[in-house]
Amino acid sequence: MIRLMVGLGNPGPEYEATRHNAGFWWVDAVARQLKATLHAERAYHGLLARVNTSAGPVWLLEPQTYMNVSGKSVAALARFYKIAPEEILVAHDELDLPPGEMKLKQGGGHAGHNGLRDIHAQLGSTDYWRLRLGIGHPGVKAEVADYVLGKPMREHREAIEACIVRSLTAVDALLAGDMSKATLRLHTSKPPRPKPPRPVPDVGSAAGDASRAPDVASGPPPTTSGETP
Repeated sequence: MIRLMVGLGNPGPEYEATRHNAGFWWVDAVARQLKATLHAERAYHGLLARVNTSAGPVWLLEPQTYMNVSGKSVAALARFYKIAPEEILVAHDELDLPPGEMKLKQGGGHAGHNGLRDIHAQLGSTDYWRLRLGIGHPGVKAEVADYVLGKPMREHREAIEACIVRSLTAVDALLAGDMSKATLRLHTSKPPRPKPPRPVPDVGSAAGDASRAPDVASGPPPTTSGETP
């Protein structure tokens, strides 16, 4: 079973609404679902809540060490309570998934994510589970640092929040250690597809001229509008 659920982010009001804090948003949502309250715990360098379940206690943790030193908090708690890496789930922002999508995986590299990098080093293992919450990519590697520390546009924030709500359906499976069931719920829980645009009726160039067929080829070319983060 998962005994420790960690959300990654940076402390302080200036970072609260930034993309890099998606892991904090997730733990906050899980805490609300489990009716738990996070409190500051100096010994573990973070905000912590304990939830008693039929299978034993589960901890919710938000490291307050800043992202680059997240492993200091995670490893301190894991060592004290003898929690194995495979019993840890870390929720974090993921550049390689679009806003509104998520993936569950165990092990693997840190892909340049500094929070995961430090957890790797402090635990001495990559065997923990990761819930990857999509935030999208700015498209240019040099812009990544500013992008993750920036606030998402309204549509992206709403998509991430909707993704977090959908993920809560898998919490019971995670707590029970049924990772196959949790994975199925998370990976089949897709964001709703946008509704197709309503067709525009062709009124023709002259009212009542039934002899003239609609000239499709002469219509305006399709346009594409997009918004870059």
